[in-house]
Amino acid sequence: MIDIHTVNRRPLRQRFSNGLAALGMGLLLGGTPLAAATDDEIRLPELGDSSSALVSRAREKELGQMWLRMFRSQVRTSNDALLQQYVERTLKNLAEYAPLEDKSLDVVVVLNDTMNAFAVPGGVVGVHTGLFLFAENEDQFASVLAHELAHLSQRHYARSLEAQRNSTIPTLAGMLGALVLAATAGGDAGIAAMTATQAAALDNQLRFSRKNEQEADRIGIETLAKAGMDPEAAGEMFEQMLKATRYYQRPPEFLLTHPVTEKRIADAKLRASRMPDVTPRNGRDYHLMRARIRVAAEATPQQAVKRFQAELNGINDNEDAARYGLALAQIAAGKPDSALDTLQPLLDKEPNKDAFVLARADIDLARQDYASATSRLQRALNKNPGDHALIMGLANAHFKAGNYLAAERILAKHSRVRRKDPAVWYLLAETHGLAGDIVGVHEARAEYYILNGVFDKALQHLRHGIRLAKNDYQTHAILEQRIKDVIKMQEKAKEL
Repeated sequence: MIDIHTVNRRPLRQRFSNGLAALGMGLLLGGTPLAAATDDEIRLPELGDSSSALVSRAREKELGQMWLRMFRSQVRTSNDALLQQYVERTLKNLAEYAPLEDKSLDVVVVLNDTMNAFAVPGGVVGVHTGLFLFAENEDQFASVLAHELAHLSQRHYARSLEAQRNSTIPTLAGMLGALVLAATAGGDAGIAAMTATQAAALDNQLRFSRKNEQEADRIGIETLAKAGMDPEAAGEMFEQMLKATRYYQRPPEFLLTHPVTEKRIADAKLRASRMPDVTPRNGRDYHLMRARIRVAAEATPQQAVKRFQAELNGINDNEDAARYGLALAQIAAGKPDSALDTLQPLLDKEPNKDAFVLARADIDLARQDYASATSRLQRALNKNPGDHALIMGLANAHFKAGNYLAAERILAKHSRVRRKDPAVWYLLAETHGLAGDIVGVHEARAEYYILNGVFDKALQHLRHGIRLAKNDYQTHAILEQRIKDVIKMQEKAKEL
Protein backbone atom coordinates (compact mmCIF):
# COMPACT_ATOMS: atom_id res chain seq x y z
CA MET A 1 0.00 0.00 0.00
CA ILE A 2 1.08 3.57 -0.63
CA ASP A 3 1.94 5.56 2.50
CA ILE A 4 -0.16 8.68 2.17
CA HIS A 5 2.12 10.65 4.47
CA THR A 6 5.60 9.65 3.31
CA VAL A 7 5.46 9.44 -0.47
CA ASN A 8 8.52 10.84 -2.29
CA ARG A 9 10.56 11.39 0.88
CA ARG A 10 13.87 12.51 -0.58
CA PRO A 11 16.32 14.27 1.77
CA LEU A 12 14.81 17.68 2.49
CA ARG A 13 17.74 19.69 1.20
CA GLN A 14 17.60 17.91 -2.15
CA ARG A 15 13.82 18.12 -2.37
CA PHE A 16 13.78 21.77 -1.41
CA SER A 17 16.52 22.81 -3.84
CA ASN A 18 14.96 20.80 -6.66
CA GLY A 19 11.59 22.36 -5.94
CA LEU A 20 13.04 25.85 -6.05
CA ALA A 21 14.80 25.13 -9.30
CA ALA A 22 11.60 23.78 -10.82
CA LEU A 23 9.80 26.99 -9.94
CA GLY A 24 12.53 29.23 -11.31
CA MET A 25 13.58 30.70 -7.98
CA GLY A 26 17.05 31.77 -9.04
CA LEU A 27 16.57 35.31 -7.78
CA LEU A 28 15.48 34.16 -4.33
CA LEU A 29 18.70 34.93 -2.51
CA GLY A 30 19.39 38.25 -4.18
CA GLY A 31 18.32 41.76 -3.25
CA THR A 32 17.74 43.71 -0.10
CA PRO A 33 15.53 41.83 2.38
CA LEU A 34 12.17 43.46 2.78
CA ALA A 35 12.51 43.34 6.55
CA ALA A 36 15.45 45.75 6.30
CA ALA A 37 13.37 48.46 4.67
CA THR A 38 11.87 51.22 6.79
CA ASP A 39 8.25 52.25 6.71
CA ASP A 40 9.23 55.52 5.01
CA GLU A 41 10.92 53.63 2.19
CA ILE A 42 7.83 51.53 1.47
CA ARG A 43 5.04 53.06 -0.60
CA LEU A 44 2.17 50.61 -0.68
CA PRO A 45 0.35 50.93 -4.02
CA GLU A 46 -3.41 51.00 -4.30
CA LEU A 47 -4.94 47.66 -5.11
CA GLY A 48 -5.20 47.01 -8.82
CA ASP A 49 -2.40 49.35 -9.92
CA SER A 50 1.19 48.48 -10.80
CA SER A 51 1.38 45.56 -8.37
CA SER A 52 -1.24 43.79 -10.47
CA ALA A 53 0.86 44.39 -13.54
CA LEU A 54 3.93 43.02 -11.77
CA VAL A 55 2.20 39.82 -10.64
CA SER A 56 -1.26 39.17 -12.09
CA ARG A 57 -3.95 37.36 -10.14
CA ALA A 58 -3.88 34.57 -12.71
CA ARG A 59 -0.13 34.24 -12.17
CA GLU A 60 -0.65 34.10 -8.41
CA LYS A 61 -3.24 31.33 -8.85
CA GLU A 62 -0.92 29.33 -11.08
CA LEU A 63 2.03 29.69 -8.72
CA GLY A 64 -0.12 28.92 -5.70
CA GLN A 65 -1.34 25.64 -7.19
CA MET A 66 2.21 24.63 -8.13
CA TRP A 67 3.40 25.52 -4.65
CA LEU A 68 0.63 23.45 -3.06
CA ARG A 69 1.70 20.37 -5.03
CA MET A 70 5.34 20.88 -4.07
CA PHE A 71 4.41 21.50 -0.44
CA ARG A 72 2.35 18.32 -0.15
CA SER A 73 5.32 16.30 -1.40
CA GLN A 74 7.43 17.60 1.50
CA VAL A 75 5.21 17.57 4.58
CA ARG A 76 2.82 15.26 6.39
CA THR A 77 -0.73 16.42 5.84
CA SER A 78 -3.84 15.26 7.67
CA ASN A 79 -6.27 12.79 6.11
CA ASP A 80 -8.80 13.36 8.94
CA ALA A 81 -11.93 14.21 6.92
CA LEU A 82 -13.81 15.59 9.95
CA LEU A 83 -10.95 17.95 10.84
CA GLN A 84 -10.50 18.98 7.20
CA GLN A 85 -14.20 19.73 6.90
CA TYR A 86 -14.18 21.85 10.07
CA VAL A 87 -11.25 23.98 8.89
CA GLU A 88 -12.78 24.40 5.43
CA ARG A 89 -16.11 25.51 6.89
CA THR A 90 -14.45 27.96 9.29
CA LEU A 91 -12.41 29.52 6.51
CA LYS A 92 -15.40 29.66 4.18
CA ASN A 93 -17.38 31.54 6.82
CA LEU A 94 -14.54 34.02 7.39
CA ALA A 95 -13.96 34.45 3.65
CA GLU A 96 -17.58 35.52 3.19
CA TYR A 97 -16.82 38.59 5.33
CA ALA A 98 -13.25 39.22 4.15
CA PRO A 99 -12.55 41.63 1.26
CA LEU A 100 -11.33 38.81 -0.97
CA GLU A 101 -12.00 39.16 -4.70
CA ASP A 102 -11.78 35.37 -5.18
CA LYS A 103 -13.27 33.56 -2.21
CA SER A 104 -12.43 30.05 -3.44
CA LEU A 105 -9.71 28.64 -1.19
CA ASP A 106 -7.60 25.49 -1.09
CA VAL A 107 -7.12 24.31 2.49
CA VAL A 108 -4.26 22.12 3.69
CA VAL A 109 -4.07 20.83 7.27
CA VAL A 110 -0.48 20.05 8.28
CA LEU A 111 0.36 17.37 10.84
CA ASN A 112 2.73 19.51 12.87
CA ASP A 113 2.46 20.41 16.55
CA THR A 114 3.95 23.87 16.09
CA MET A 115 1.64 26.89 16.29
CA ASN A 116 1.43 28.12 12.71
CA ALA A 117 -0.88 29.09 9.87
CA PHE A 118 -0.05 30.58 6.49
CA ALA A 119 -1.67 31.87 3.32
CA VAL A 120 -0.14 31.56 -0.13
CA PRO A 121 -0.92 33.82 -3.10
CA GLY A 122 -3.56 32.17 -5.24
CA GLY A 123 -5.87 31.29 -2.35
CA VAL A 124 -4.02 28.50 -0.53
CA VAL A 125 -4.41 28.49 3.26
CA GLY A 126 -2.51 26.15 5.55
CA VAL A 127 -3.14 25.34 9.20
CA HIS A 128 -0.84 23.38 11.49
CA THR A 129 -2.62 21.05 13.88
CA GLY A 130 -0.54 22.73 16.59
CA LEU A 131 -2.67 25.85 16.20
CA PHE A 132 -5.56 23.92 17.79
CA LEU A 133 -3.37 23.08 20.77
CA PHE A 134 -2.38 26.71 21.19
CA ALA A 135 -5.65 28.58 20.60
CA GLU A 136 -7.91 28.19 23.64
CA ASN A 137 -11.19 28.81 21.80
CA GLU A 138 -12.68 29.09 18.33
CA ASP A 139 -12.47 32.88 18.15
CA GLN A 140 -8.74 32.85 18.92
CA PHE A 141 -8.25 30.16 16.27
CA ALA A 142 -10.29 32.18 13.77
CA SER A 143 -8.35 35.38 14.54
CA VAL A 144 -5.18 33.82 13.12
CA LEU A 145 -7.00 32.65 9.99
CA ALA A 146 -8.66 36.05 9.51
CA HIS A 147 -5.25 37.71 9.69
CA GLU A 148 -3.89 35.41 6.98
CA LEU A 149 -6.93 36.03 4.78
CA ALA A 150 -6.26 39.76 5.16
CA HIS A 151 -2.75 39.31 3.76
CA LEU A 152 -4.33 37.53 0.77
CA SER A 153 -7.09 40.08 0.24
CA GLN A 154 -4.64 42.98 0.24
CA ARG A 155 -2.17 41.11 -2.00
CA HIS A 156 0.72 41.87 0.33
CA TYR A 157 3.03 39.45 -1.47
CA ALA A 158 2.62 41.23 -4.80
CA ARG A 159 2.80 44.62 -3.11
CA SER A 160 6.00 43.58 -1.36
CA LEU A 161 7.51 42.93 -4.76
CA GLU A 162 6.34 46.35 -5.87
CA ALA A 163 8.07 47.88 -2.84
CA GLN A 164 11.35 46.42 -4.07
CA ARG A 165 11.10 47.40 -7.74
CA ASN A 166 14.28 49.44 -7.63
CA SER A 167 16.36 46.73 -5.99
CA THR A 168 17.03 43.19 -7.18
CA ILE A 169 13.46 41.93 -7.20
CA PRO A 170 12.85 38.41 -5.91
CA THR A 171 10.22 36.54 -7.86
CA LEU A 172 6.89 35.69 -6.30
CA ALA A 173 7.97 32.09 -6.70
CA GLY A 174 10.85 32.96 -4.38
CA MET A 175 8.42 34.11 -1.73
CA LEU A 176 6.51 30.86 -2.13
CA GLY A 177 9.78 29.02 -1.57
CA ALA A 178 10.24 30.96 1.65
CA LEU A 179 6.77 29.87 2.72
CA VAL A 180 7.80 26.24 2.27
CA LEU A 181 10.65 26.86 4.70
CA ALA A 182 8.41 28.56 7.26
CA ALA A 183 5.65 25.98 6.97
CA THR A 184 7.98 23.01 7.35
CA ALA A 185 10.26 24.46 10.04
CA GLY A 186 10.00 22.45 13.22
CA GLY A 187 8.37 19.55 11.41
CA ASP A 188 11.31 18.06 9.56
CA ALA A 189 14.72 17.58 11.14
CA GLY A 190 16.27 17.77 7.67
CA ILE A 191 15.67 21.51 7.60
CA ALA A 192 18.85 21.87 9.65
CA ALA A 193 20.79 20.75 6.60
CA MET A 194 20.10 24.08 4.94
CA THR A 195 22.82 26.68 5.43
CA ALA A 196 22.23 29.53 7.83
CA THR A 197 22.63 32.01 5.00
CA GLN A 198 19.91 30.37 2.91
CA ALA A 199 17.55 30.05 5.85
CA ALA A 200 17.99 33.69 6.83
CA ALA A 201 17.46 34.90 3.27
CA LEU A 202 14.35 32.79 2.80
CA ASP A 203 12.96 33.92 6.14
CA ASN A 204 13.51 37.57 5.29
CA GLN A 205 11.54 37.19 2.08
CA LEU A 206 8.51 36.33 4.20
CA ARG A 207 8.60 39.30 6.52
CA PHE A 208 5.98 41.86 5.67
CA SER A 209 6.46 45.54 6.38
CA ARG A 210 5.01 46.98 9.57
CA LYS A 211 2.34 48.68 7.46
CA ASN A 212 1.40 45.35 5.91
CA GLU A 213 1.02 43.80 9.35
CA GLN A 214 -0.97 46.73 10.69
CA GLU A 215 -3.28 46.52 7.70
CA ALA A 216 -3.72 42.76 8.13
CA ASP A 217 -4.45 43.24 11.85
CA ARG A 218 -7.09 45.87 11.10
CA ILE A 219 -8.81 43.92 8.32
CA GLY A 220 -8.56 40.63 10.20
CA ILE A 221 -10.25 42.12 13.27
CA GLU A 222 -12.97 43.67 11.10
CA THR A 223 -13.52 40.29 9.41
CA LEU A 224 -13.85 38.57 12.79
CA ALA A 225 -16.47 41.07 13.95
CA LYS A 226 -18.46 40.87 10.71
CA ALA A 227 -18.44 37.06 10.97
CA GLY A 228 -20.02 37.31 14.42
CA MET A 229 -16.85 36.34 16.29
CA ASP A 230 -15.21 38.15 19.19
CA PRO A 231 -12.74 40.77 17.85
CA GLU A 232 -11.07 40.79 21.28
CA ALA A 233 -9.75 37.32 20.46
CA ALA A 234 -7.04 38.77 18.21
CA GLY A 235 -5.43 40.64 21.09
CA GLU A 236 -5.83 37.61 23.35
CA MET A 237 -4.06 35.42 20.80
CA PHE A 238 -1.23 37.94 20.43
CA GLU A 239 -0.81 37.95 24.21
CA GLN A 240 -0.48 34.18 24.27
CA MET A 241 2.09 34.33 21.50
CA LEU A 242 4.12 36.93 23.38
CA LYS A 243 4.06 34.75 26.50
CA ALA A 244 5.33 31.85 24.42
CA THR A 245 8.45 33.82 23.53
CA ARG A 246 9.20 34.18 27.23
CA TYR A 247 8.53 30.65 28.43
CA TYR A 248 9.58 28.50 25.49
CA GLN A 249 13.02 27.99 24.04
CA ARG A 250 11.69 28.41 20.51
CA PRO A 251 8.81 30.80 19.80
CA PRO A 252 5.77 29.67 17.79
CA GLU A 253 6.50 29.41 14.05
CA PHE A 254 3.89 32.08 13.37
CA LEU A 255 5.97 34.63 15.27
CA LEU A 256 8.99 34.12 13.04
CA THR A 257 7.14 35.91 10.25
CA HIS A 258 4.62 37.91 12.32
CA PRO A 259 6.55 39.47 15.24
CA VAL A 260 4.34 40.51 18.15
CA THR A 261 5.07 43.46 20.44
CA GLU A 262 3.27 45.04 23.39
CA LYS A 263 2.29 47.91 21.08
CA ARG A 264 0.77 45.53 18.57
CA ILE A 265 -1.29 43.89 21.32
CA ALA A 266 -2.46 47.29 22.57
CA ASP A 267 -3.38 48.35 19.02
CA ALA A 268 -5.36 45.14 18.49
CA LYS A 269 -7.27 45.64 21.74
CA LEU A 270 -8.01 49.27 20.86
CA ARG A 271 -9.38 48.30 17.43
CA ALA A 272 -11.50 45.56 18.95
CA SER A 273 -12.93 47.94 21.57
CA ARG A 274 -14.32 50.11 18.77
CA MET A 275 -16.22 47.20 17.22
CA PRO A 276 -19.90 46.51 18.00
CA ASP A 277 -20.52 43.98 20.76
CA VAL A 278 -21.07 40.42 19.58
CA THR A 279 -23.04 37.61 21.20
CA PRO A 280 -20.64 35.06 22.71
CA ARG A 281 -20.41 31.88 20.64
CA ASN A 282 -20.50 28.36 21.97
CA GLY A 283 -17.68 27.17 19.74
CA ARG A 284 -18.18 23.56 20.82
CA ASP A 285 -17.21 22.12 17.44
CA TYR A 286 -13.81 23.74 17.85
CA HIS A 287 -13.30 22.04 21.21
CA LEU A 288 -14.35 18.69 19.69
CA MET A 289 -11.74 19.08 16.95
CA ARG A 290 -9.20 20.16 19.53
CA ALA A 291 -9.92 16.99 21.48
CA ARG A 292 -9.23 14.88 18.37
CA ILE A 293 -5.84 16.51 17.99
CA ARG A 294 -5.03 16.26 21.69
CA VAL A 295 -5.69 12.51 21.63
CA ALA A 296 -3.25 12.10 18.74
CA ALA A 297 -0.70 14.37 20.46
CA GLU A 298 -0.34 12.08 23.48
CA ALA A 299 2.51 9.58 23.47
CA THR A 300 0.14 6.62 23.85
CA PRO A 301 -3.65 6.09 23.82
CA GLN A 302 -3.39 5.00 27.45
CA GLN A 303 -1.92 8.37 28.43
CA ALA A 304 -4.70 10.11 26.50
CA VAL A 305 -7.27 8.06 28.43
CA LYS A 306 -5.76 9.16 31.76
CA ARG A 307 -5.64 12.82 30.75
CA PHE A 308 -9.23 13.03 29.49
CA GLN A 309 -10.53 10.93 32.38
CA ALA A 310 -8.98 13.43 34.79
CA GLU A 311 -10.54 16.33 32.89
CA LEU A 312 -13.96 14.69 32.86
CA ASN A 313 -13.79 14.03 36.59
CA GLY A 314 -12.65 17.55 37.38
CA ILE A 315 -14.15 21.00 36.89
CA ASN A 316 -14.34 21.52 33.14
CA ASP A 317 -15.92 24.23 31.01
CA ASN A 318 -15.95 21.86 28.04
CA GLU A 319 -17.39 18.65 29.43
CA ASP A 320 -18.64 17.43 26.05
CA ALA A 321 -15.17 17.82 24.55
CA ALA A 322 -13.57 15.99 27.47
CA ARG A 323 -16.10 13.16 27.14
CA TYR A 324 -15.59 12.99 23.39
CA GLY A 325 -11.81 12.97 23.76
CA LEU A 326 -12.00 10.20 26.35
CA ALA A 327 -14.20 8.08 24.06
CA LEU A 328 -11.75 8.51 21.17
CA ALA A 329 -8.82 7.65 23.43
CA GLN A 330 -10.60 4.52 24.68
CA ILE A 331 -11.27 3.42 21.09
CA ALA A 332 -7.59 3.93 20.26
CA ALA A 333 -6.62 1.99 23.39
CA GLY A 334 -8.72 -1.00 22.27
CA LYS A 335 -11.53 -0.50 24.81
CA PRO A 336 -14.67 -0.17 22.65
CA ASP A 337 -17.08 -1.13 25.46
CA SER A 338 -15.75 1.58 27.75
CA ALA A 339 -15.80 4.01 24.83
CA LEU A 340 -19.50 3.32 24.22
CA ASP A 341 -20.33 3.96 27.88
CA THR A 342 -18.44 7.26 27.66
CA LEU A 343 -19.93 8.34 24.33
CA GLN A 344 -23.56 7.38 24.97
CA PRO A 345 -24.59 10.57 26.85
CA LEU A 346 -23.43 12.61 23.85
CA LEU A 347 -25.38 10.40 21.44
CA ASP A 348 -28.45 10.65 23.62
CA LYS A 349 -28.35 14.45 23.32
CA GLU A 350 -27.38 14.64 19.64
CA PRO A 351 -27.84 11.32 17.84
CA ASN A 352 -27.24 12.87 14.41
CA LYS A 353 -24.08 14.87 15.20
CA ASP A 354 -21.49 13.76 12.63
CA ALA A 355 -18.59 13.68 15.11
CA PHE A 356 -20.55 11.45 17.50
CA VAL A 357 -21.95 9.21 14.75
CA LEU A 358 -18.44 8.66 13.38
CA ALA A 359 -17.11 7.82 16.83
CA ARG A 360 -19.99 5.37 17.35
CA ALA A 361 -19.22 3.76 14.00
CA ASP A 362 -15.56 3.45 15.03
CA ILE A 363 -16.73 1.50 18.08
CA ASP A 364 -18.68 -0.82 15.75
CA LEU A 365 -15.60 -1.27 13.59
CA ALA A 366 -13.43 -2.01 16.63
CA ARG A 367 -15.94 -4.75 17.51
CA GLN A 368 -15.87 -5.93 13.88
CA ASP A 369 -19.59 -5.23 13.66
CA TYR A 370 -19.34 -3.92 10.10
CA ALA A 371 -23.04 -4.15 9.28
CA SER A 372 -23.93 -1.85 12.18
CA ALA A 373 -21.19 0.62 11.24
CA THR A 374 -22.24 0.92 7.61
CA SER A 375 -25.98 1.10 8.32
CA ARG A 376 -25.41 3.71 11.04
CA LEU A 377 -23.32 5.89 8.77
CA GLN A 378 -25.72 5.49 5.84
CA ARG A 379 -28.64 6.66 8.00
CA ALA A 380 -26.66 9.69 9.15
CA LEU A 381 -25.67 10.51 5.58
CA ASN A 382 -29.28 10.26 4.42
CA LYS A 383 -30.10 12.97 6.95
CA ASN A 384 -27.06 15.07 6.06
CA PRO A 385 -26.28 14.42 2.37
CA GLY A 386 -23.00 15.76 1.08
CA ASP A 387 -21.25 15.69 4.47
CA HIS A 388 -17.62 15.00 3.53
CA ALA A 389 -16.67 13.36 6.81
CA LEU A 390 -19.68 11.01 6.77
CA ILE A 391 -19.06 10.07 3.12
CA MET A 392 -15.43 9.20 3.84
CA GLY A 393 -16.44 7.39 7.02
CA LEU A 394 -19.00 5.27 5.16
CA ALA A 395 -16.56 4.46 2.36
CA ASN A 396 -13.93 3.47 4.91
CA ALA A 397 -16.43 1.28 6.80
CA HIS A 398 -17.39 -0.54 3.58
CA PHE A 399 -13.69 -0.93 2.78
CA LYS A 400 -12.95 -2.51 6.16
CA ALA A 401 -16.02 -4.72 5.81
CA GLY A 402 -14.75 -6.02 2.48
CA ASN A 403 -17.59 -4.35 0.57
CA TYR A 404 -15.18 -3.03 -2.02
CA LEU A 405 -17.70 -2.41 -4.78
CA ALA A 406 -19.88 -0.34 -2.42
CA ALA A 407 -16.85 1.67 -1.27
CA GLU A 408 -15.77 2.09 -4.89
CA ARG A 409 -19.14 3.53 -5.94
CA ILE A 410 -19.15 6.02 -3.07
CA LEU A 411 -15.58 7.20 -3.66
CA ALA A 412 -15.85 7.38 -7.44
CA LYS A 413 -18.82 9.73 -7.06
CA HIS A 414 -17.11 11.73 -4.29
CA SER A 415 -13.92 12.13 -6.33
CA ARG A 416 -15.91 14.13 -8.88
CA VAL A 417 -16.95 16.54 -6.11
CA ARG A 418 -13.55 16.76 -4.41
CA ARG A 419 -11.17 16.40 -7.32
CA LYS A 420 -8.40 18.21 -5.46
CA ASP A 421 -8.50 16.08 -2.30
CA PRO A 422 -5.54 13.65 -2.16
CA ALA A 423 -7.14 11.56 0.62
CA VAL A 424 -10.13 10.74 -1.60
CA TRP A 425 -7.93 9.59 -4.49
CA TYR A 426 -5.68 7.58 -2.16
CA LEU A 427 -8.55 5.56 -0.70
CA LEU A 428 -10.17 5.21 -4.12
CA ALA A 429 -6.96 3.73 -5.54
CA GLU A 430 -6.82 1.15 -2.74
CA THR A 431 -10.51 0.35 -3.22
CA HIS A 432 -10.19 -0.02 -6.99
CA GLY A 433 -7.39 -2.54 -6.44
CA LEU A 434 -9.38 -4.73 -4.09
CA ALA A 435 -12.47 -4.43 -6.31
CA GLY A 436 -10.41 -5.73 -9.26
CA ASP A 437 -10.35 -2.51 -11.33
CA ILE A 438 -6.61 -2.30 -12.10
CA VAL A 439 -7.00 0.47 -14.67
CA GLY A 440 -8.88 2.43 -12.03
CA VAL A 441 -5.99 1.87 -9.60
CA HIS A 442 -3.54 3.50 -11.99
CA GLU A 443 -5.89 6.36 -12.79
CA ALA A 444 -6.60 7.16 -9.12
CA ARG A 445 -2.97 6.84 -8.07
CA ALA A 446 -1.99 9.16 -10.91
CA GLU A 447 -4.42 11.80 -9.60
CA TYR A 448 -3.03 11.34 -6.10
CA TYR A 449 0.53 11.84 -7.32
CA ILE A 450 -0.45 14.87 -9.43
CA LEU A 451 -1.91 16.57 -6.34
CA ASN A 452 1.34 15.80 -4.52
CA GLY A 453 3.53 17.19 -7.29
CA VAL A 454 5.12 13.82 -8.12
CA PHE A 455 4.64 14.07 -11.88
CA ASP A 456 7.03 11.26 -12.87
CA LYS A 457 5.09 8.68 -10.84
CA ALA A 458 1.79 10.10 -12.12
CA LEU A 459 2.98 9.57 -15.71
CA GLN A 460 4.10 6.02 -14.91
CA HIS A 461 0.64 5.11 -13.63
CA LEU A 462 -1.13 6.79 -16.54
CA ARG A 463 1.02 4.88 -19.06
CA HIS A 464 0.38 1.58 -17.25
CA GLY A 465 -3.33 2.37 -17.38
CA ILE A 466 -3.23 3.09 -21.11
CA ARG A 467 -1.57 -0.24 -21.82
CA LEU A 468 -4.25 -2.07 -19.86
CA ALA A 469 -7.10 -0.06 -21.43
CA LYS A 470 -6.05 -0.56 -25.04
CA ASN A 471 -9.44 -2.11 -25.90
CA ASP A 472 -11.46 0.56 -24.07
CA TYR A 473 -11.44 3.55 -26.41
CA GLN A 474 -13.08 6.02 -24.02
CA THR A 475 -10.80 5.26 -21.06
CA HIS A 476 -7.77 5.16 -23.36
CA ALA A 477 -8.61 8.63 -24.69
CA ILE A 478 -9.15 10.04 -21.18
CA LEU A 479 -5.81 8.72 -19.96
CA GLU A 480 -4.00 10.00 -23.06
CA GLN A 481 -5.40 13.47 -22.46
CA ARG A 482 -4.38 13.30 -18.81
CA ILE A 483 -0.82 12.47 -19.84
CA LYS A 484 -0.79 15.60 -21.98
CA ASP A 485 -2.08 17.60 -19.01
CA VAL A 486 0.67 16.30 -16.71
CA ILE A 487 3.38 16.99 -19.28
CA LYS A 488 2.11 20.56 -19.54
CA MET A 489 2.26 20.85 -15.74
CA GLN A 490 5.87 19.74 -15.81
CA GLU A 491 6.69 22.25 -18.53
CA LYS A 492 4.93 25.03 -16.63
CA ALA A 493 6.96 24.21 -13.55
CA LYS A 494 10.17 24.63 -15.53
CA GLU A 495 9.03 27.92 -17.05
CA LEU A 496 7.92 29.61 -13.82
